Amino acid sequence: MKLLIDMNLSPRLASLLKDAGHQAIHWQTVGKPNAEDSEILSWAKENEYIVLTNDLDFGAILAATGFKSPSVVQIRRRDVLPDAILSSILQIVEKFAVELHAGALIVVDECRNRVRLLPMKPDSNETNFDTYPS
Repeated sequence: MKLLIDMNLSPRLASLLKDAGHQAIHWQTVGKPNAEDSEILSWAKENEYIVLTNDLDFGAILAATGFKSPSVVQIRRRDVLPDAILSSILQIVEKFAVELHAGALIVVDECRNRVRLLPMKPDSNETNFDTYPS
């Protein structure tokens, strides 16, 4: 899976994800550190990457625009150090590979994962579902 790590997550995460067999890069290797979130989303869409972030703005942009891609995984945990989140990310990309390839926003927090298929429909819950870590 092609994963783009946002600036608010450690570049070391890219190395760990590569070691796990994924194509992963950190934004600092392809774009400006102060790039707008919309620029990061555009690059990810054009290059068919899934965005990994700790930033809530990506979900808001997807909701406001009705984009069908790229998929975004928002890590909403207190500890976002690579060793603390690697296992969760690997589980998410395996368990929700179909949804991520189709277009999804996945929010990963301490207790559960929330999946919203893209494009997001503001008045509908039919594409929402929660899962709990196994």
